[in-house]
Amino acid sequence: MTMPREHTDTMRALRGLEHSSPAVRLRTALAVGTAPDPRFVDGLVERCAIEPDFHVRDMLTWTLTRHPPSLTVPKLVDALRSERAQARSQALHTLSKIGDRRAWPAITRALLTDPDDEVARSAWRAAVVLVPEGEEPRLAAVLATQLGRGGRETRLSLSRALIALGEVIMPVLGTATTASDPRVRGHAIATERLLRDPDAGSGFAIEEAKRIVALGTTGQGQED
Repeated sequence: MTMPREHTDTMRALRGLEHSSPAVRLRTALAVGTAPDPRFVDGLVERCAIEPDFHVRDMLTWTLTRHPPSLTVPKLVDALRSERAQARSQALHTLSKIGDRRAWPAITRALLTDPDDEVARSAWRAAVVLVPEGEEPRLAAVLATQLGRGGRETRLSLSRALIALGEVIMPVLGTATTASDPRVRGHAIATERLLRDPDAGSGFAIEEAKRIVALGTTGQGQED
């Protein structure tokens, strides 16, 4: 029995996404995005979960944004329940690019506090894009529980997410500046500085926060 040509074309495109060459996978994803077809959505979401190349993953996200949100958003929300961290992270990233607020209920506290830093960072970015009006203070309170977490890039991602929420973050930052953990205090101080003066530079703000915390912890009042 001969398969319909449409099915054959779909299978050929999906095989292109499995090619050993990242360049071929990139061209395939570009081609699929240039001519969107609902039959590709499942395969695109599945590929996002395992694609090893950053540039190809980014192209897969673009390709998914070219398809109707009514088709892509439910599939991406399903991917948020995957045990594979990359599946969750890439689905969150793609949802942030689509920007459909119907996905907001799927951005759970568990994702915002995910033990995998990349998943958590993607969740923070998606949350500030999708948060409905009036929910910002509640989101800020959850994000504030992550202050002091991870390395420089993770802390900077969280600061940027908090700052995107605007002045509603000031109460939770104020509380965090008196936390017993010096990492939390320093991160909160750095975020406050960036909120007041975005041009100050993230590196300066973080280093300045570390200095302030160090002086407060040791009780020294002299600068180097």
